Amino acid sequence: MAEQQLIDGLGRRIDYVRLSVTDRCDFRCVYCMAEDMTFLPRQQVLTLEEIERLAGILVAQGVKKIRLTGGEPLVRQGIVDLCSRISALPGLRELVMTSNGSQLVKLARPLAEAGVKRLNISLDSLDAERFRAITRTGELQQVLDGIEAAREAGFQRIKLNVVVMKGRNADEVPALVDYALQRGLDISFIEEMPLGHVGRSRAEAFCSSDEVREIIRRSHVLIDSAEQSGGPARYMRVEGYPDSRIGFISPHSHNFCSTCNRVRVTAEGRLLLCLGHENSIDMRGLLRRHPTTDTPVLEALQAALQRKPARHEFDVNEVQVVRFMNASGG
Repeated sequence: MAEQQLIDGLGRRIDYVRLSVTDRCDFRCVYCMAEDMTFLPRQQVLTLEEIERLAGILVAQGVKKIRLTGGEPLVRQGIVDLCSRISALPGLRELVMTSNGSQLVKLARPLAEAGVKRLNISLDSLDAERFRAITRTGELQQVLDGIEAAREAGFQRIKLNVVVMKGRNADEVPALVDYALQRGLDISFIEEMPLGHVGRSRAEAFCSSDEVREIIRRSHVLIDSAEQSGGPARYMRVEGYPDSRIGFISPHSHNFCSTCNRVRVTAEGRLLLCLGHENSIDMRGLLRRHPTTDTPVLEALQAALQRKPARHEFDVNEVQVVRFMNASGG
């Protein structure tokens, strides 16, 4: 029997889904959300059972990688049990997660035992005061302790994510690289995405991947690599550090749309066909209207994929998408 596949209107195979389990977070990062946030009422958020059901539908159609995101996924009650159930789905190659690290001291090992293969952990500064300014509520030491707990828990790989902003943390690129290299971790540097009105101009702080790469080259020899992790990062190796990779996610300067293999599902169950567009379909409504049959859900999914945009049109000078990053699925 031929393997089921999800193919969009441009012939791109969709085998990677980012599933948000909550829009809530214990941080208020300046690039992700406003300082004063109103989160979704509980009844508007997908239940754990609905998330599991949707994951099963997607995996049955050829999805090989699921990333659980938020908000912060580890503030959702029942998250470890959900991971156990999703990781056991026949045909799923890997379950991974993005986290701010605040809950990893207590949850890293349970997550690894539940079948989470890899972790991405946000770390935008190694200076406690600056970290607090970027996250508004975060405690750096809590996150650093969480990273150590994750290193001890047995994940296949751990990657640090850094959103680079001039005037906030761009000068810390060398220190962050060294922190990752000394611990055998991967690290990715991300160009800030213009999602939601965050009360400042993103253009003033924009730092391109090319600029970051040149900063790193002052201290390290970078080696081109064709490695892929199934997502948008483009990786390089560092001479003398065989265990680490440096990734660059460049939605502005080097967009990756032609090879896009993913869609996102928000915490309220909206399937986003593209991060840079508002078009979506209401998976929550479909799941709740059809509790005993998956056929209408699958038909709507297949039809929607034919409208997946060719590319996003990000502009650092303006906000084209008004939803915040936490409402977009990480």
